Amino acid sequence: MTILTPTSNDPNGVPAGLSAASPPGLPDEATLGRLASEFFRRLPGAPEPSFDSLPISPAAGGEAGKLAVPETALIHSGSRVAPVPAAPDPVDPLGGGALFGVPHAYAAALPSVTPPQPPSAFGTLLPGLSPASPYYFLGEARPDVQSGTPPAKPENRVVAQSFGLPGESELKALLAEIAADRQPVNSLNAPVQAPNTGGYYFLDAAQVPEAGATARPVFDVNAVRRDFPILNERVNGRPLVWFDNAATTQKPQLVIDRLSHFYAHENSNIHRAAHELAARATDAYEAARQKVQRFLGAGSADEIIFVRGATEAINLVAKTWGVQNIGEGDEIVVSLLEHHANIVPWQQLAQQTGAKIRVIPVDDSGQLRLDELQKLLNPKTRLVSVTQVSNALGTVTPIKQVIDMAHAAGAKVLVDGAQSVSHLRVNVQALDADFFVFSGHKIFGPTGIGVVYGKKSLLEQMPPWQGGGNMIADVTFEKTLFQPAPNKFEAGTGNIADAVGLGAALDYVERIGIENIARYEHDLLVYATRGLTSIPGVRLIGTATDKASVASFVLAGYTTEAVGRALNEEGIAVRSGHHCAQPILRRFGVEATVRPSLAFYNTCEEIDRMLAVVRRLARGKGQVA
Repeated sequence: MTILTPTSNDPNGVPAGLSAASPPGLPDEATLGRLASEFFRRLPGAPEPSFDSLPISPAAGGEAGKLAVPETALIHSGSRVAPVPAAPDPVDPLGGGALFGVPHAYAAALPSVTPPQPPSAFGTLLPGLSPASPYYFLGEARPDVQSGTPPAKPENRVVAQSFGLPGESELKALLAEIAADRQPVNSLNAPVQAPNTGGYYFLDAAQVPEAGATARPVFDVNAVRRDFPILNERVNGRPLVWFDNAATTQKPQLVIDRLSHFYAHENSNIHRAAHELAARATDAYEAARQKVQRFLGAGSADEIIFVRGATEAINLVAKTWGVQNIGEGDEIVVSLLEHHANIVPWQQLAQQTGAKIRVIPVDDSGQLRLDELQKLLNPKTRLVSVTQVSNALGTVTPIKQVIDMAHAAGAKVLVDGAQSVSHLRVNVQALDADFFVFSGHKIFGPTGIGVVYGKKSLLEQMPPWQGGGNMIADVTFEKTLFQPAPNKFEAGTGNIADAVGLGAALDYVERIGIENIARYEHDLLVYATRGLTSIPGVRLIGTATDKASVASFVLAGYTTEAVGRALNEEGIAVRSGHHCAQPILRRFGVEATVRPSLAFYNTCEEIDRMLAVVRRLARGKGQVA
């Protein structure tokens, strides 16, 4: 193999002057330099490079003056080279990306190559899909093909493959060598030292992964971002930055297309007709139920109930199992971290039955105090209802320990998973949860659809919540016989299309890999937290060791609304307010916070934009409300 050694750099940063002549079948040195320059000097979102303008000799495998490129080829823009952070603030050259370390191969500053647009036949090959939707998983893009089912015409599937550029492997090896020697430097060319984090959870131990064979597999954030059309929106003339993921997540084109395909080709009511469209709709709806079962690790699809969201899910359990099993003097345990949706239904039940509400406190980092939970548990405890991830602080609770402690006391456990399912792997059987609830719109699916998981033995004993069609086996004026679960709890026409859309969203998450998502979001959170803690006047609310990608904060001298407005002026969407979690915020002496919440399509460059605004406000250059 020919060894390539850099001797100098051209103005575009591409190594020039190779130590050995290119072997037969590869372009000469000048051509290779122009090819590399064209690929690596462009910023994300720049137009596709024109290969016709790059001459190449016939020896390289193409016609003279042309470079042959496969028609369906896709090159991923991720690399094993640690990306260069955004340019420093001219007023504060140590601020932003250069100071805090960039997650491996993740920043939006990576060079990006837009994949070739599909041929005009794409629309006929993939019915219902937008021809301009380059999916992250092109081979899995058809909405009308169920997961795991081979396509009818596999020869027509679009398959991602390399451009196969001459010298590609040598260039990659050369870039890896350069990256191994590269260290972040400040404007004085001195190695950058991580800031003093003040002991905030995992920051002191966090390091930027090194490039090389031992680095994590490449996560191509630029390819993922292309799947989300709303990320192309502009707000106040700036590219949209969506940091409000704890409120709702954006939807990939795959989900949008699946909804469109349902209404165009499958729309019908379910279960009660013999015609073709009813069969299609029923199959799609029940297939979505099976996808949820697999995603949660439930033992049976019959343990999955579709509802409107996590709020309705908790109310269903409160008004069925709760009414049936909780009486006067009994106790319901919740935590101080809870969303209002996991407080109010139990308060209503307690008022109705004479039960009592007990609350698990948290420590100064925002983590549950299990020692105090142990003191609360007693023979009167009927239910423990706790979130797995706090929507206001991002705290990941030790939910398995909570469940085991509650079961040892004879209580049942409901887990609010609205904020957890998009960030970490959930297996309800391994957890031994009695009930688990979540909302589809928190995990890149449609609004208006959610899930209740319940153990089959419990669901069989629970009375129906509502009465009507679809949930009955037989009706007379004297008596009604109900269907078994889950139909017993799905009265009337359900949200069929959005259940199908939720199934598509779960497919998308599974294909990327929830563990890959969790690692990437963890690094983003480290990056954002380092940046925020370096800004005078910023106070983080919630510093637990184990956190999901939420970074609530307040800024001295500003209301949270003022900070939110300043960020919005720059196209950055964050939530400011109490986040429907007033008790936990008051535990930390505040009524509201600014809450940037991150997802796997966010980038370090976007975080830098947010930090620049907060830093400007902290210097007194913003308008104090």
